[in-house]
Amino acid sequence: MATQSPFSLLEGFLQSLPLPNIQPPAWAVDETQRRIVLLLNHILIQEKEATSRLARQKGRVVHMQWRLFAMTLIATPAGLLDRAPAEAKPDLTLAVTEESPLALAQAMLRGDKPAVRIEGDVQLAAEVNWLVDHVRWDLEEDLSRVIGDAPAHALGQGARSMVSALRQFLGASAANGPTKAQT
Repeated sequence: MATQSPFSLLEGFLQSLPLPNIQPPAWAVDETQRRIVLLLNHILIQEKEATSRLARQKGRVVHMQWRLFAMTLIATPAGLLDRAPAEAKPDLTLAVTEESPLALAQAMLRGDKPAVRIEGDVQLAAEVNWLVDHVRWDLEEDLSRVIGDAPAHALGQGARSMVSALRQFLGASAANGPTKAQT
């Protein structure tokens, strides 16, 4: 008897729920965006090539959107990011077209980039794409500063094993395709 992926069952259940469009309070959105900018700059500052590429794009505005979540960033002269003023006109708009959070998570765990609708400056889009392809957060290095090298390495190894197992599972699920129970 063939079975379906638990992800497709969960997604079907979540889509059947009559959830209203709940908007978080403005202060929560504001604070979350500030924290995201801090994290992005922390990651960027560790890559000299990334900051030099962004410095060449100073003053350029990128608007990113997925479903109800949107964020507009501006490149600074230092090669970092800041939130753009509300009246800033975006030079580039990136909109993730996948609506389902579960499908998006599955694609990312497989190592696939999500489908994105791109509007605006082609050169800026190429720079953003370079950043996405080449800049990685060395979480293990940051963790080692807090808890030490050996524990950070052990946690990193465990996390890599979990991600590898999830990728194998998703690869096997995708290869088998959704099937129905045989009668």
